[in-house]
Amino acid sequence: MSTSFDRYQKRKLISSYFSVVISIALVLFLLGCLGLLVLNAKKVADHFKEQVVVTIYLNDSAKEVEVNQLEKSLAMAEYTKSTEYVSKEAAAESMKAETGEDFMDFVGYNPLQNSIDVHLKADYVTTETLTSITDELSAKKFIEEIRYDNDLVELMNDNVKKITFWVLVISAIFTLIAVLLINSSIRLAVYSKRFIIKTMQMVGATKSFIRRPFIYKSVQLGIIGAIIALIGMGIVLYYLNQTFAELQLLSNPILLGSLFAAIFLLGILITWISTFIATQRFLNLKTDALYY
Repeated sequence: MSTSFDRYQKRKLISSYFSVVISIALVLFLLGCLGLLVLNAKKVADHFKEQVVVTIYLNDSAKEVEVNQLEKSLAMAEYTKSTEYVSKEAAAESMKAETGEDFMDFVGYNPLQNSIDVHLKADYVTTETLTSITDELSAKKFIEEIRYDNDLVELMNDNVKKITFWVLVISAIFTLIAVLLINSSIRLAVYSKRFIIKTMQMVGATKSFIRRPFIYKSVQLGIIGAIIALIGMGIVLYYLNQTFAELQLLSNPILLGSLFAAIFLLGILITWISTFIATQRFLNLKTDALYY
């Protein structure tokens, strides 16, 4: 009879530990994924900003020397990420491929112009900078027109500011929720042993002696949960890096290592603090209060 009861208690204990580990792992995994989002938010925003193209249309009378000098000066400019010269013939072929029709059959000549596509560095994709660049380049007589989507630039910058703000707010809220959830799981595990805690105290055991095995076990569970969470984060990061290789999510291993270390230490710290508080609460309760 006692053996059957012992087995039941052991299964119950294992089930309790399992639920605590899973709770810790899930919470830390979600918190870690949010951390990855925060770390790469600027990188993602910069990637989309750098897709904005400033197109410089050249007069047909532009000399080759002038065009080459313009290309070189643009390539050396601090705001330039990359440049590409697009001849009117290449532009016509590109339009033909997009529409499936050769418009020159209808008009009889190529009305397009030679142009230079300029991709700016993300920090310079602002309305003020683009206006300044446009004013500077428009002074050159062989440049006929400069085009870019100003509405898209303004919308993108506004959305980046809003998204950054809300990501930080959600990160703070989620961190608080993570602490509360892990704390709740630990408290439930300690609550199931409240009578053992009080019995040990009644036979003369000190508070630190009673707390020690509970804290040791909780930290063990926290480490296991953190390792599971880190494995999950590693899988997600690998998948995202393979899918969105242009974002170069693994380009800063020190920062990523710091995030993984922070999640691991957070799992240990939260379980340690939660167990300390929970055991201290039951140590300070009177025996009669344990039944409520």
